[in-house]
Amino acid sequence: MGYYDYYSSYPNYADYYDYGYSSGPDSTIAVLGGTILGTIMGIFLIIGLIIVILQLVGMWKVFTKAGEKGWKCIIPIYNLVILFRISGLSPWIVCGYLLTFIPFIGWLIALGIRIYQCNSLAKAFGKDVGYTIGLLFLPTIFYMILGFGKAQYVGNGGFSTTSSTSYQGDGVVNISEKPVDEPPTNNDEDNSNL
Repeated sequence: MGYYDYYSSYPNYADYYDYGYSSGPDSTIAVLGGTILGTIMGIFLIIGLIIVILQLVGMWKVFTKAGEKGWKCIIPIYNLVILFRISGLSPWIVCGYLLTFIPFIGWLIALGIRIYQCNSLAKAFGKDVGYTIGLLFLPTIFYMILGFGKAQYVGNGGFSTTSSTSYQGDGVVNISEKPVDEPPTNNDEDNSNL
């Protein structure tokens, strides 16, 4: 008995281990299910990218209305620093987002910071609580409304003054009071001509 005759009588490896690589109706259903799932995930990815692009366009316009360069909204953490500065808040509050690594308590703190920032941003554009709620729940739409709408950046505190206020983009707000020129009220000169 030779080598080939001895080992050819053993059963095949695939006879013991069936991994289901058949082309029966079960595999057709699996392929169809995978195709449908992949298509749905692709559609969600495209919709998500469109939402992100629209929000970046809206933020770009909000930044330029506030006197900042628009490209600053693209850089991930730097855009939050600038957004806090536009809102009239300390940029160091961004460090509070580091607390999100603490479960539950950190999330509540981050939510509080987000609500405070949205409220301050709405006030910086002279808007009310409705815009705060809109910025919280539909930020893409409300950044587009603030950026492309008639809203004007009025600065920190959300109230416009009679003085000329200009935001210089580096965290410095220049407020220069214009003196009112009043004519002299010396009645002696007027009586001398009589």
